[in-house]
Amino acid sequence: MPHAAIFDLDGTLLDFVDLHAIAWHEAMIKFGHDVSFEQTRSQIGKGGDKLIPVFLSEAAQRNHGEELDAWQSERFKAKYLPLIRPFSAVPDLLKRARDAGLSIAIASSAKKDELEKYLDIAGIAKLVGATTSSDDVEESKPEPDIFAVVLKKLAIDGNNAVAIGDSPYDAVAAGLANVRTIGVLCGGFTEDCLRQAGCVEVYPGPATLFASFEETLLGK
Repeated sequence: MPHAAIFDLDGTLLDFVDLHAIAWHEAMIKFGHDVSFEQTRSQIGKGGDKLIPVFLSEAAQRNHGEELDAWQSERFKAKYLPLIRPFSAVPDLLKRARDAGLSIAIASSAKKDELEKYLDIAGIAKLVGATTSSDDVEESKPEPDIFAVVLKKLAIDGNNAVAIGDSPYDAVAAGLANVRTIGVLCGGFTEDCLRQAGCVEVYPGPATLFASFEETLLGK
């Protein structure tokens, strides 16, 4: 049985992938880049350091990459943060994992100031023992840095943890840290996409994972 469950937030525990994608789409348009909502949505799960280079040339990144990132962050917090809601059974799932003896951690590409607000929205702040944000690492998902840091905080090896995420970037990052990943479909990526990225189990969302807990990697 694993020693820890390491959860992603956006699209895994909280329903705001579309909101993030809209804010990135608006930022791209504002700074003169013809990038559609569908294009930005396909990249959600990465941190800004990985998302921006997908759409901006090196020259554009030097010219206004940081300004675009900052505008997007402020736009999201001002307009879309109040709309975020947790998926069903999120606190129940984390309590179940904790009662099973697992340490609970969050490994998110969000910025640190955003992360604290997300934990409150999800109603899980008191259930989480360790957190890692994009501010703690040089490179965000799909690089493994976020998982490496959270594993160090938990004082365990990757093979003693299970990650839970909604995007292929979660699975790739976790795999590089030797962590097995449970995928959830509530973030909008397909089961085939998640399995190809390395997910060993896939469930519709937190509620199903909670209901099937004893049959999952978390409960075995």
